[in-house]
Amino acid sequence: MSNVQGALAKLASYRAKNTRESRQTFETGLLVLKSGKTSGLGDEEWSFYEQLILSALDIGRIDVADQCLTKLSVKFPESPRVDVLNGIRMEATESPEKVLAYYDHLMKIDPANVSAWRRRVSVLRRLGRLDKAVEELNELLDTVYTDSEGWLELADMYSLCNQYPSALQALSHALLLSPQNPFTFLQFAETAYTSGDLPLALKMYLVVIEMNDSEDADAIPLGISVRAWWGAKLCTRQLVLSSSYHGSPSNTPVPKNLALLDELATERVLTAYSGEKGVQTRSLVSGWMSGR
Repeated sequence: MSNVQGALAKLASYRAKNTRESRQTFETGLLVLKSGKTSGLGDEEWSFYEQLILSALDIGRIDVADQCLTKLSVKFPESPRVDVLNGIRMEATESPEKVLAYYDHLMKIDPANVSAWRRRVSVLRRLGRLDKAVEELNELLDTVYTDSEGWLELADMYSLCNQYPSALQALSHALLLSPQNPFTFLQFAETAYTSGDLPLALKMYLVVIEMNDSEDADAIPLGISVRAWWGAKLCTRQLVLSSSYHGSPSNTPVPKNLALLDELATERVLTAYSGEKGVQTRSLVSGWMSGR
């Protein structure tokens, strides 16, 4: 396999996995661009240019981004997607006011241009105009409910404003749209913990553990499971030590086997960091999650 073929395979893999890897993508894409063999890519040629534009802008190679953007503009002169790419290019060098005016123009032409709407929200957020960004993102999500990433971004902005009940509500919509994504449950758990709703946070940390832990009861926790066990430990310890906890704002009950859960979380965290297998009482977790 030639260097160009290998580069094309790598770029295709990045696209399939939705991986940014800006520096590597740029260097690999530049190799293909300089080879002059892009015309042989078929329909993939245009995806290649878009991929290279974004990576070039990420690392400040405006010249390469402009070269690719020109090719796309010639091929698709009235494409809303190319219009938004041009807006992203403008974000690199133009004033925020000029960029916002450009996105306003795109939305007047096509009110359903969701990508332009999302970029406008992004610019407002970078300017620190969170109230306006939240307002516009809410309006967008009223129109396009299935935008799970939009709900996650809305939750993040609410959290930045210390509006945790609103953040949890936004995350609830994200959970409905992505019920198999443990990272969304983890974000929900951490937001609930920050808001002070410890029983709700504990419940969601245990959901993450149920979704992600190995079926091997003695397996060492890895990755997201370690973070979830840490969160569960923080919740159980505070609930065990607190004699004046005033209850859960969400009315989530405190588990009766709290002390055992605290011991289990301690053992799991120690196991994760010692690298030694321990005994995991998984029935405690699954039992409480099922209401037993």
